[in-house]
Amino acid sequence: MCSYLDLRNRANLVQEWLQNPFQLQFLGSIGQDNHKWPLFSIFAAKICMKDLRRGGAKKETIRMTKDKNQSMKHDDDFEANLAGDEGQSEESKSGWFRRIKKGILTSTAEKKETPEGLWTKCPNCNYICTVTELRENIFVCPKCGHHHRIGSSEYFELLFNDNQYEVLFENIRAKDFLHFTDLKSYQKRLEETWAKTEITDSIRVAVGDIKEYRTVIGCMDFEFIGGSLGSVMGERISRAVDYCLEHRLPLMIICKSGGARMMESAFSLMQMAKVSGKLSQLTDAKIPFISLLTDPSFGGISASFGMLGDLNIAEPGALIGFAGPRVIKETIKKDLPEGFQRSEFLLEHGFLDFIVNRKELKERIATLLTLFKG
Repeated sequence: MCSYLDLRNRANLVQEWLQNPFQLQFLGSIGQDNHKWPLFSIFAAKICMKDLRRGGAKKETIRMTKDKNQSMKHDDDFEANLAGDEGQSEESKSGWFRRIKKGILTSTAEKKETPEGLWTKCPNCNYICTVTELRENIFVCPKCGHHHRIGSSEYFELLFNDNQYEVLFENIRAKDFLHFTDLKSYQKRLEETWAKTEITDSIRVAVGDIKEYRTVIGCMDFEFIGGSLGSVMGERISRAVDYCLEHRLPLMIICKSGGARMMESAFSLMQMAKVSGKLSQLTDAKIPFISLLTDPSFGGISASFGMLGDLNIAEPGALIGFAGPRVIKETIKKDLPEGFQRSEFLLEHGFLDFIVNRKELKERIATLLTLFKG
């Protein structure tokens, strides 16, 4: 039997539970000996559940509603502060989207998007950097060393002293003698490319100084109809050879092309034999010709003067060949070896003399010209 003291303790606990039922819904130790009373604990829990059924759930809902209202009021205060309406009456407050005093004041029509061309991603390792950082690294990926494609202006700036050079034969322009039309006329395609790129054709020829050596460089631009070989390219290279013969200057051609320009049909294909014949005159005159193959060098370029240099060199990872790897694979019905048609693969099989990093290109060319002169 329970003593009088125990009953009194239980009565006090009941009164305490009525004041704060959640604190004592599962009772711990009670009594003088801190002994647990499981029956009374169960009884208290049942009473707590009955209380929740009667009004506890309603009280909890009211409490949650108050918390939500307080949170909404806090958000309203934040928006009012952001809009500059803090301390104003409801009637004088403007809408939260009309930030008059503070915050964003720019209208939608005046918003400016991030300009394109500020960032670039390496196609080899997906490293993202600014174009400025890439330019400072001579368009070589700072992470993996991948050589990004660049045009004639960048190569001239890299090779010629203080970016000083003279562009030759810019007056020669392509014409649509055959009135060729595919998706659009060849003449219209030329006019659009001239307007978009400000480049007169797929190759630019310039003369300048590499270290102490006067040199003629012909550099292809892939953005002009894929750097394709047309009658203008053939004529400019031929005149560059004549210029070298006249002034006894070495010639360097930087190849970057997808092959012959089919819009000119046979006129394009004739340039392969024409340029190859002119380059033989340099050989007879003992004037060096250096061929630099970059990514990509395909078709009629690699099948003719691209591989006729006294030295055939290439950039790392450049794709060089005649037909594309997909066409070759479908033709021979076999898997191609790893790195097929890359400059490292061609060097291993004897098609190239050496591979040069773009950062070392000017020094290596100057060294070669010194050796040729000796």
